Amino acid sequence: MTPSTLTAPATDATNVVRELERALFGPAAEGTSKLAPAMILAMLDAGDGISDLIFSPGRPSQIERHGDLIGVQVPGIAVLHPEHTARVACELISGNEQALRALREQGACDFSYGIPNCARFRVNVFRQRGTYAIVMRVIATKIPTIADLNLPSHIAEIANLKNGIVLVTGPTGSGKSSTLAAIINLINETRADHILTIEDPIEYLHLHKKGTIHQRELHTDTPTFGLALRAALRQAPKVILVGEMRDKETIEIALTAAETGHLVFSTLHTIDASKTVERIVGTFEAGDQVAIRARLAASFRYFISQRLIPKEQGGRLAVLEILKSTMRTREYIEKGDSEGRSLLDAMHDGSLDGMQHFDGEIEKLVRAGTISTKTAILYATNPDNLRLQLSALGQFDAPQDGDITS
Repeated sequence: MTPSTLTAPATDATNVVRELERALFGPAAEGTSKLAPAMILAMLDAGDGISDLIFSPGRPSQIERHGDLIGVQVPGIAVLHPEHTARVACELISGNEQALRALREQGACDFSYGIPNCARFRVNVFRQRGTYAIVMRVIATKIPTIADLNLPSHIAEIANLKNGIVLVTGPTGSGKSSTLAAIINLINETRADHILTIEDPIEYLHLHKKGTIHQRELHTDTPTFGLALRAALRQAPKVILVGEMRDKETIEIALTAAETGHLVFSTLHTIDASKTVERIVGTFEAGDQVAIRARLAASFRYFISQRLIPKEQGGRLAVLEILKSTMRTREYIEKGDSEGRSLLDAMHDGSLDGMQHFDGEIEKLVRAGTISTKTAILYATNPDNLRLQLSALGQFDAPQDGDITS
């Protein structure tokens, strides 16, 4: 082969990327000076507790801090225009052909971005009103511990499990990835096991410690969660983290992995533990649901649901609902809820087993003065029941016009 033959494929790929950038971003793709790093650094300098950076046309650069959006004045750019966000998007994507194709074909793309010795981000670029907007989730450079996150100390027991499924659920931005990172890091520090993660994108970068850990990124290292999970069964891991159970195929393979002696971690976007069960079972055809309930009942070890709740003195606190595998909870999952026997009842009665439910934890926070009663009602699973529980305090804030009460 001649040198020109060897470089031809690389040249072709570069040309494809450039054409995609021109088609998507127009003149913004031709700029040579870099805009994004200076803007990002200015936004990160705006204070502590920043979870997201947001670039939206017609607004100044914004940060989300403790759940509130705050404008940040970037020198020379008081308000972002479409050409600014297009240029920032192009710089962040930085020749990633898969992300460019996803943005063109699907209108949005996900990828990771880092500034050396500073910060890493999970990035979503999306089209809206004919322009581009960007949300960058800040990923902590230090992997948090269970104590750092103020999680219940008995969560550490999960690191001793040898098989089964552990799910962490909650809305976007509720801290699921941080909780899983803390547990995986604890396993990595205490067990000489092979750990495999499949993520979209990779967030926390784990180093080899007592364990050996490999991290695969969707689209960069594997095209789908399902394919990567199938391959994982041949890669001899003891522990598998799947970034998200997105579809029937991923759920089914995860169940198989748990049934064959692996410890499987994943996430779901559900609001509480009981909804997690229904979401998984509901993914399958009606004729398969009895069998899936039986498999799930046998395989599950913990379902942990999270909500980030604003504190009275500022900042936010992770509140957890914990459903643990016991003879009672396995039976309820297999046979389904019925009158007088629900997973919520099991969590109410399961404190000695390490279980807890949202409204019980929220009530404790109100009584301790950590959160307001108004906030408690807003975030409660059953606001009316919580009102009755809190009425004995004598300082219950009656809901005002416009408050969400249910």
